Amino acid sequence: MISQKMMEINRFIKLLSVLMFVLSLCMKLTSVSATEVRCIERERQSLLKFKHDFVDEYGLLSSWGSEEVQKECCKWEGVLCSNRTGHVVFLHLDASLPFGRLHLKAKLSPSLLELQYLNYLDLSHIDFGGSEIPKFFGSFMKLRYLRLIDSNLTGEVPCELGNLRNLHTLDLGYNDLRINNLECLSHLSSLSYLGLTGVNFVNQTSWLHYITRFPFLKELDLRDCQLPSTVSSFDIFTNSSLSYLSILDLSSNDLTSSFTFHWLFNISASLTKIDLSYNQLEGPIPDGFGELIFLEELSLKNNKFHGGIPKSFGNLSHLYSLDISYNELNGPLPDNKKLNEFHPQGLGLPSSLQRLDLSSNKFKRLPEGIEKLSELRVLVMASNLLDDTITESYLSNLANLTFLDLSFNSLVFNLSSDWIPPFQMQEMQLSRNHLGPHFPNWIRTQNSLGQLDISFAGISDILPDWLWNMPSLKYLVLSHNNIRGQIPNLPSNLVPLGTVDLSYNNLSGPIPLFLFHYRNLQLSNNMFSGSILHLCTIPKGISMLDLSYNQLAGELPNCWMNISDHLIILDLANNNFSGKIPLTLGTLDQLLVLHLRKNNFVGELPSTMRNFSRLIMLDVGDNKLTGNVPAWIGTHLTSLKFLILRFNEFDGIMPSTICRLNNIHLLDLARNNISGRISRCLNNFTDLVQKNSSSIKDTGSLEFNFFYAPDDFYLDNTFVQWKGQDLEFRKLLRHLKGIDLSSNKLVGTIPQEFAALKGLVFLNLSRNHLTGNIISNIGKMETLEWLDLSRNQLSGEIPNSLADLNFLSVLNLSYNNLRGKIPSGTQLQSFNSSMYAGNIQLCGKPLAECPGDISNGSATDQEKGNSFEEDDGFMTLGFYICMAFGFITGFWTVITTLVLKHSWRHSYFNWWNNVGNWMYVTTTIYLRRLKRKFLA
Repeated sequence: MISQKMMEINRFIKLLSVLMFVLSLCMKLTSVSATEVRCIERERQSLLKFKHDFVDEYGLLSSWGSEEVQKECCKWEGVLCSNRTGHVVFLHLDASLPFGRLHLKAKLSPSLLELQYLNYLDLSHIDFGGSEIPKFFGSFMKLRYLRLIDSNLTGEVPCELGNLRNLHTLDLGYNDLRINNLECLSHLSSLSYLGLTGVNFVNQTSWLHYITRFPFLKELDLRDCQLPSTVSSFDIFTNSSLSYLSILDLSSNDLTSSFTFHWLFNISASLTKIDLSYNQLEGPIPDGFGELIFLEELSLKNNKFHGGIPKSFGNLSHLYSLDISYNELNGPLPDNKKLNEFHPQGLGLPSSLQRLDLSSNKFKRLPEGIEKLSELRVLVMASNLLDDTITESYLSNLANLTFLDLSFNSLVFNLSSDWIPPFQMQEMQLSRNHLGPHFPNWIRTQNSLGQLDISFAGISDILPDWLWNMPSLKYLVLSHNNIRGQIPNLPSNLVPLGTVDLSYNNLSGPIPLFLFHYRNLQLSNNMFSGSILHLCTIPKGISMLDLSYNQLAGELPNCWMNISDHLIILDLANNNFSGKIPLTLGTLDQLLVLHLRKNNFVGELPSTMRNFSRLIMLDVGDNKLTGNVPAWIGTHLTSLKFLILRFNEFDGIMPSTICRLNNIHLLDLARNNISGRISRCLNNFTDLVQKNSSSIKDTGSLEFNFFYAPDDFYLDNTFVQWKGQDLEFRKLLRHLKGIDLSSNKLVGTIPQEFAALKGLVFLNLSRNHLTGNIISNIGKMETLEWLDLSRNQLSGEIPNSLADLNFLSVLNLSYNNLRGKIPSGTQLQSFNSSMYAGNIQLCGKPLAECPGDISNGSATDQEKGNSFEEDDGFMTLGFYICMAFGFITGFWTVITTLVLKHSWRHSYFNWWNNVGNWMYVTTTIYLRRLKRKFLA
C-alpha cells in the first residue's frame, strides 16, 4: 500500500515537472509579454559585458546590442524576464545542435553577478577554455536549474554551489572536474536531478552517504566518475534510502559485486531505470533485481556475470528493456536447474519485455520462453554459441518483432518456403547461420525491411528478382554464399541509396546500371563481365566501389569527375581492364584507397593523381605500367601508408622524394627495371623507425584494418611477397611493415640508414647488383622477421650482429661473394644450407666446417678412420717471443728482490736449507730400511 502511494506521488511529481517545463517553454516562445516589461539597465549591461567576451561566429547573440531597437534585453535570444518585475530570470545559451555543437567560446565573466534573480541558467556546450567554475555561482540564491554540460571546465567543483538551496537540477557532466568534498553539495536539499558524468570523485569513499542526503532526488547520473569500489558498512546502511529515486546510472565505474549489491536493493523501491554497464560486477545475477517491481529498464552490459537469468525477473511486470550483453552467461539459472523447473514463462522473463539483448555471451541453446514474449520488439542474441533449430512455431508468437539479430551463431532455420511470418521486420541480421540451400522466400513478405544481412548462410540458389522490388531495403548483405544467376537491369528510380554487398558469390553477366546508384557497392569475387563505361551516366553519390576479382574488361571510363565528389574507396583489382589510366581519375581527391592491381594497364601514372593528398593505399602492382617512378608521389601523396608498384616496367632511378613518405608502412617496388643507388634517407620513414609493440608471427595473426565508409566498412587487402611466396593479405595491415626492392637493377652498397628502421618486419633486396658488405649494425633492426639479400654481389663477412635478430624466421643470403665463418647463434645455424649457397668462401654450420675449426672435428675424423693432427696454428712467432719475454721478466724479478731484500733473502735460503735437510734425512732413512730388508 505504501509503495503504491509512493508510486502515485512519484508520478504526480513527474507530471508537475512536465507542466513546469511546458510553461517555461511557452514563456520563452511568447517572450513573456516583453512588451509590457522593460529589463533592468544594470542587468542589460551585465549581459553586454558577457557578450563582449563571447566568440560568436554563428550569430547566436546577434539580437543582443546597444542600439535602440536592441535595447530591450527581455527580447534577446535566450533571455527571459519576469513578467512582473522585469528582472532576468532565464538565460539559456546551449550551443548544442541535433548533430553536434556550434563550437562557441566564451569567458565566465563576473558581470553575471548582477543577475541575482536568475532561476534558470544553461551554458552547456560552450567552450570556456578550461577555466574553473566560478565561486560566485553560489550567489544565485534563486537558481533552480543549472546546466554546464560539456563546457570545457576544469578544476574542483566549488563548495559554494552548496548554497543554492532552491536548486532542483544540477548537471556538470562531460567536463574535466573533480569533487574533493562531496559534503558541500549534500546541502542541496531540494535537488531532484544530479548529473555528474565524468566528474572525478577523488577518494570520496563516503560518496554514497552524502548522495543519500538528497531526500527528493529522482534521477542520479554518476557515469564514469571513478567511484571507489569500497566504502564502510556505516556508509552503506546508514541513511541509505532515497524514496523518490527513479533513474540510477552508475555505468563505467569499475564497481564490484561485493560493494554494489549491498545497498542497491535498499536504496529505493521506486527505481524504474538502472544502468550498471561497464563495471566489474561478477558472479550470478542477484535475485534482488526481481524485487524492484517498478523497474522498466535494466542494463548489466559488459560485466562478468555468469550462469543464467534469475527466475525472480518474472516479477518485473513493467520491465520492457533488458540488456545483459557482453557477459559470460551460459545457462538458464545460476544453479543450473533443468529447463522444466523454470518459471512458466521460461527464463523468468516478464511478458512485458519489448527489448532483450543477450549478445556476446556463451549461450549454447536458445533460452526457453523467449517465443512466448508476445510484446518483444527487439531481440539480440548475436555472438553466442547457439546451435539450435529455428522453426515456425518458435517465431509465430512474436508478432511485434521489428529487430532481430542472431548473427555469428550456428543456428539452422527450418522454415517452409510459403511461410508467412506474423511480424514486419525493419532490420534482420542473420549472418553466419544456416538458412540455405534455398533462398529464404519468406523474406519477400517483409515490406518494412530496411536492413538485411544473410551472409555466410549456406545459400546455393539463384538470386530472386523480387529482392530488388522491396520498397524499404537500403542495406543488403548477401556475401560469402553460393548465389548464382544474373541481376536484371531494373529501372534506376526503383532503388533507394544505401549499401549492397554481393561479394564472394557466383553471379555473372554484366553489372546492371541501377546498382551503381547505391552509395556503397561491393561485388568482388564473382564472375561479372563486360565493361563499366556506363558509369558515366550515373549521378554523383557513390562512396565505395569494389569490383575486384571479376572478369570485367575494356578501358576505364574517362568521366570520373561526373561519378562522385566523395568516392573514398575504389577497388578494380584482378580484372581484365586495359588501356591507360584515365586522367580524370585524379579528380577523385577524397580517395583513401585505390586498387588497380593485376590488370593490363599501360602507360605512365597520370600526373593528375598527385591530387590524392588523402590517399592511404595505392596499389597498381602487376600491370604493364612504364616510365619513371613519379617524384610527385613523395611530394604530394604524403598520407600514403602503402605504396605497391611491383611487377610493372618502371625504370629510371628511385626518386629521393620517396623518403618524404613519413607514414609509409609498406614500400613495394619489386620486379621493375629501377636502377641507380638506394636512397640514403630511409630513416625519414617515421613509422618504420618506431618499433611495434608486437610482431607478426604468421599471416593469421594480422589484425583487421578497415576503412570506414558511410553505413559500412571495407576490409582492405594487398598482395605482398611474404617469406618467398606471393600472398594476398585481407586481414591486414597495421603491423605489416616492410620494404621490397627486389628484382630491379639497383647498384652500390646497402645504406647504413637501414639499421635505423627498428620497426621493419621484412626487407627484400634480392636480385639486384648490390656490392659491398652487409651493414655491420643490422642487429639493431630488432623486429626483422624476413631478410632476403640473395643474388647480389655482396662481399665480406656476415656481421655478428645478425645473430642478435631473435625474430628472424626467414633468411636468404645465397649467391653472393660472402666469406668467412657464419656467426654462431641458434638463429643462423637453424636455417637450411641452401640459404647460404653460392658463397664459396663461406663456412661453418650449416655449411662445411671452416679450416682449423676444432669443434667436433676429432670425433668425426676418427670415425671415418682418417688421420688427425692437432691444430697448432696459434704457435706463431709472436707466441714464442712473448713466452721468452715473460720468462726473463719473471726470473730477474725474483733475483732482484732477493738481492735487495735481506729478510726475503734469509727466508729464501733458509727454506732451501730446510728442504735439503728433509731430503737428506728422508733418503738416509729410506736406504737403511732397504738395507735391513735385503740383509734379512
